[in-house]
Amino acid sequence: MDKMFPPAPPPQSALARYRLLSPRAGVHVSPIQLGAMSIGDQWTDIGIGSMDKESSFKLLDAFFDNGGNFIDTANSYQDGSSEAFIGEWAEQRGIRDQLFIATKYCNNWRVRGSSLLPTNRPLFIGSNAKSLKMSVEASLKKLRTDYIDVFYVHWWDWDTSIEEVMVSLHNLVVQGKVLYLGISDSPAWVVAKANTYARCNGLTPFIMYQGAWNVMDRAFEREIIPMAQEEGMALAPWNVLAGGKIRTDEEEEKRLASGEHGRKLFGPDSWLRTEEEKKVCKALEKVAEEVGAKSIGAVAIAYVLLKTPHVFPIIGGRKVEHLIANLEALEISLSDEQIKYIESVVPFDPGFPHNMLGSKYDLGLVARGFLAASGTRDNLPKPEPIRPAGKSQ
Repeated sequence: MDKMFPPAPPPQSALARYRLLSPRAGVHVSPIQLGAMSIGDQWTDIGIGSMDKESSFKLLDAFFDNGGNFIDTANSYQDGSSEAFIGEWAEQRGIRDQLFIATKYCNNWRVRGSSLLPTNRPLFIGSNAKSLKMSVEASLKKLRTDYIDVFYVHWWDWDTSIEEVMVSLHNLVVQGKVLYLGISDSPAWVVAKANTYARCNGLTPFIMYQGAWNVMDRAFEREIIPMAQEEGMALAPWNVLAGGKIRTDEEEEKRLASGEHGRKLFGPDSWLRTEEEKKVCKALEKVAEEVGAKSIGAVAIAYVLLKTPHVFPIIGGRKVEHLIANLEALEISLSDEQIKYIESVVPFDPGFPHNMLGSKYDLGLVARGFLAASGTRDNLPKPEPIRPAGKSQ
């Protein structure tokens, strides 16, 4: 059998150990996504940062050469130059079939640098069928492809009905222009209702959710994670490094000395840390020493990877060395005690009714009391995330 189907060589890095996307999506992808918000050359003036084509291609090459195949972008990133650079790079390398590309619609990608008059702009925004039609056609052209692997609703616009969104998206799947559907930055109840509508009407449901989540901001854990577990959805957390706030005091001093203060979009002081955020960083630093990690950023990425299954963090940036350093997260295994220690520094209040009922796999005091009075129960264990295999495996 080995002569007919020789085994693949050992993975060049942990990034090349591919994982099942979700219980409802059988494709296997790299465990970390490359976030492409900085890939492109049109956003330097708004304080987010950009990359010229040569630098963008170097970053994409480094990700791919280390085994990465999952890239996340959007119609509006870098005013469309993010999609355009990715499409040109993939075409030049001849590797489109080896990539899993996610993009999004809803944002108006023609606001900046466009000849459109303000009176014509409303048709290019939102999750409605018209905006969807124009956005997906433009994305396919920029990406130089005839299909998109994951197509996201970027954010819920409150104007378009669930029925219109799900029917319009399903039509793209039927046409072969989109393989899987995702939704980003939207309430959990909207996602659950949309998926219920899709299943009841023979339409394509969402199989992936993207949203903000990191060790400093755990609101994602309140409704989104339980919803995704019940819906069989993968999770794509962004802002995993808290906008650059996850750093040691030593790293902060170096940044102050160099004048590098991160993105300026949200103000010149938005990169500064609160006292609570500094405490979290100290906890990450302590755990990093315990596990032998080189950076606390890698520990922060490992934290979300080890909280629940089917998590694919989106890691951006503009420097190859930062990308490579972040891959260390895939080789870090945190114990339950270490995770609890990190979380104990700044406790998270899930709010009502979660602080009363708890969760499916960790019942709250009231729920435990009611059930205990009715007899002894053996419950199913909590689903476990994939843990690092080790460098030698």
